[in-house]
Amino acid sequence: MSSEATYGLLIGSREEPGHRAERRPVLDPATNRPFAEVAVGDADDARAAMESAERALGESFWASDDGGKRAKVLLRLAGRLEEQQEAFARLETQNMGKPLRESRIDIGFVVRTLEYVAGLADKIQGETIPVPGNRLDYTTREPLGVTVHIAPWNYPLLLSIRSVGPALAAGNAAVLKPASLTPLTAIAFGRLARDAGVPDGILSVVSGPGATVGPALVRDPRCAAVSFTGSADAGIAIAEIAARRVVPATLELGGKSPVVVFPDADLDRAARGIAFGIFGNAGQMCWAASRLIVHASVRERLVEKVRTIAQALKLGPGTAEGVEMGPVASRDQEARVLGYIERARQDGGTIVVGGTKAGDPALADGNFVLPTVVTGLPSSSSAVQDEIFGPVLSAFEFQDLDEAVRIANDTRYGLYAAVWSKDLATAHTAARRLAAGMVSINEAPITFPQTPFAGFKESGLGFEQGVRSAESYTRRKNVVVNLGSAKPKS
Repeated sequence: MSSEATYGLLIGSREEPGHRAERRPVLDPATNRPFAEVAVGDADDARAAMESAERALGESFWASDDGGKRAKVLLRLAGRLEEQQEAFARLETQNMGKPLRESRIDIGFVVRTLEYVAGLADKIQGETIPVPGNRLDYTTREPLGVTVHIAPWNYPLLLSIRSVGPALAAGNAAVLKPASLTPLTAIAFGRLARDAGVPDGILSVVSGPGATVGPALVRDPRCAAVSFTGSADAGIAIAEIAARRVVPATLELGGKSPVVVFPDADLDRAARGIAFGIFGNAGQMCWAASRLIVHASVRERLVEKVRTIAQALKLGPGTAEGVEMGPVASRDQEARVLGYIERARQDGGTIVVGGTKAGDPALADGNFVLPTVVTGLPSSSSAVQDEIFGPVLSAFEFQDLDEAVRIANDTRYGLYAAVWSKDLATAHTAARRLAAGMVSINEAPITFPQTPFAGFKESGLGFEQGVRSAESYTRRKNVVVNLGSAKPKS
């Protein structure tokens, strides 16, 4: 993983330059200087990966009934990744920009995911069903075949393996398309998987433009399912292709997550959790807690606590010592975030802290946006309704539970929500009424490989993670056997 590394496409048993042999530079978002080159795939490369995957299923042991064999390989892969955790974390940080401490946590989560799904690989089973007459009725679960996984750029490896891991555990071959902006750890992981004993072709990695490679993979007749994490518009386009082919699509399409803080909450803990939920990964999170909804009696105190935290955060390159927030991932993303902040100003919002590009000359070459808090915005503002994907928090106040829930649910998204209260009745009532697939109480955004990750409304379809994650990459078959009349005893 040297700074001059070259990354190809992983198709079958080879790493190759791609059909057109085109490469593009990969930029460090802290400096916007190139530090690697990556092959650019196209529709022909997508087709080659799908062909290789189908062939691998027929020629290897991977799709057999013996899930224990897959489990051993996945555990070995988890061990290899854990041994190289620091190298992967550094590569992730250099490619995406987040602080190294966050990347270490992300890679650790991937290790744990692989360990968890390895434990599921030999536990995918059917059931017997009582039916009338002298019959035996049972179900089996079979791998779908070749599954497609289209990953986003904000958690490059974690959100790739969140779906690839269960698909492999269930006996499928997986073709992964990482985001063009941040493909490096996915390619490095593909190399590691091959070395750990994943058969050639069972995992392919094809980087390239999302507008061409992604649709080509889903349109391919070998695609049996697709998992997509990314923007709503791109997800809808992928879902339309999948629907025409009548293949299942799992979609995680983002959010505009509320944090509801009641007056009895521990405000110091809440402020730290709120700051983590919006300034972690520079706010580039699908479940970023970007809307603070706080009781009027404590609004000023809590906003001031969050402002103090935001102002004290140390910005810088993710690899630098003590950095607490890195750059956003690209110049385009920086312009997008600053554009939303400017629209917030135009809509009457008050910038409590931040609101601009970082002024430190040492950070001038990078994509650094100051952590920002805005108050006084109308609910119709695009900064309130749209997923900004940056370190921008909008704050609102409420008088009672009904008003808090109304404000929180006033969005087309429903991925995540948080509640801060010492009163369990209040907390559970709020959790029940919030239109979100995941709710945390007195906790910053948190998830585990064993907990389902899913959203309501336009945040997506289906789920990732959890004990049934591998089963979601199988098809159920029902078998009924007529046992006939019992033979008379002689």
